[in-house]
Amino acid sequence: MDAAIIILLVCFILLLVMDVPVAFVIGVSTWAGLTALGHAKPGFSVAHQTVAGIDSFTLLAIPFFILAGVLLGEGGMARRLIDLAQVLVGRLRGGLAYVNTVTCMLFGSISGSAAAAVSSVGSALIPEMTRHGYRRPFSVAVTTTASTTGLIIPPSNIMIVYAVIAGPSVPAMFMAGILPGIFMGLCLLLVCLLASFIAPAAAGAGAGGAVSGPGWRELLRAFRRAVLSLLLIVIVLGGIFAGIFTATEASAVAAAYALVLAMGLYRKVKVADLPRILVRAAVTTSVVMMLIGTSRALSWLLAHEQIPQGVSEALLALSDNPLVLLLIINVTLLAVGTVMDMTPAVLIFTPIFLPVAVGMGVDPVHFGIIMVANLCIGLCTPPVGTCLFVGCGVGRVRIAEVVRPMIPFFLAMVAALGAITYWPWLSLALPRAAGLL
Repeated sequence: MDAAIIILLVCFILLLVMDVPVAFVIGVSTWAGLTALGHAKPGFSVAHQTVAGIDSFTLLAIPFFILAGVLLGEGGMARRLIDLAQVLVGRLRGGLAYVNTVTCMLFGSISGSAAAAVSSVGSALIPEMTRHGYRRPFSVAVTTTASTTGLIIPPSNIMIVYAVIAGPSVPAMFMAGILPGIFMGLCLLLVCLLASFIAPAAAGAGAGGAVSGPGWRELLRAFRRAVLSLLLIVIVLGGIFAGIFTATEASAVAAAYALVLAMGLYRKVKVADLPRILVRAAVTTSVVMMLIGTSRALSWLLAHEQIPQGVSEALLALSDNPLVLLLIINVTLLAVGTVMDMTPAVLIFTPIFLPVAVGMGVDPVHFGIIMVANLCIGLCTPPVGTCLFVGCGVGRVRIAEVVRPMIPFFLAMVAALGAITYWPWLSLALPRAAGLL
């Protein structure tokens, strides 16, 4: 291995261990690698590639979707979705676990943020589940894992990032994520069902965990209260697929619609709250853009050193069986997800693994869904699992308490990942039917 790459890796690992923000870890490590190569202006090159990495019209969708997510998170949407989910599935055995899962799927897909889903839904449902006999660690495990499905079900910021790097259209990525996201959610619901029978003391069954079933009047009332929030997905996706506006324009429409809901109809956000909300959205956007920019610089260096080609040759030397190679890629990404956030992982490893996948006949859209589904699992695993830390904070439990009840959900997510990987129809059926492939 080239000495510059060794220096880059050592610098990267040391800075991560020192808990330096990931964007700075990537930027400084890239600078160190360029310096070791004897580059005349390493600092200038890193800055130039960072700016070039975020110089994209498509990426303008990210700040608007982030703002829409923040507005909806503070606009009272979570409570309305909880009420709807409780009407739909709350009557079943272990019903509140289903309510939690379905609400996280709905909220995560509408807001586009797994962390927002954990904090908004978890703060309302974890105490409610505890009062109905569910053990708090189990409730945290349900909330943490279910929230990640919103990153697969569109609209999804990480899919926009992948589309910019890999080349597929954003509408194709959005359409491809619908069935895999729902499938992963169904796998988590199956775990909740099994837990209500196998471990009823943990899952609330027999201790008030099932909620009485309301009638049609209650169903209509709950749907009427939640329908305007659910319409956001219809407006965004319908507008994109109908050709009314681009994904970037759709994000602006989503932000405007969320503002009208939060301030005009739900009246949960006041004018005095807007500066704080805008600052929060701006800070989150800055972090994401910094990650995208510095990851672009690192990817440029790796391409200069022909690392993707080297990895491709190494993988092909191990096996020429596509099933085996996809398994190796998935295992590698699962390991990466435990120590690296989702955005830099997509930006760094897409140029490395995508050529291998395409060479095996895997569609780039399908591979993007594989990557996103894989790295969603990393959001639930220590030491960097963002959703895990947020969930433990909201549920006021220690990570060690959540590990055991998390294992069945983790296995269900891995099983869903296997189906997504080896069953391309799940990802490609809708884009092909819509004429996007």
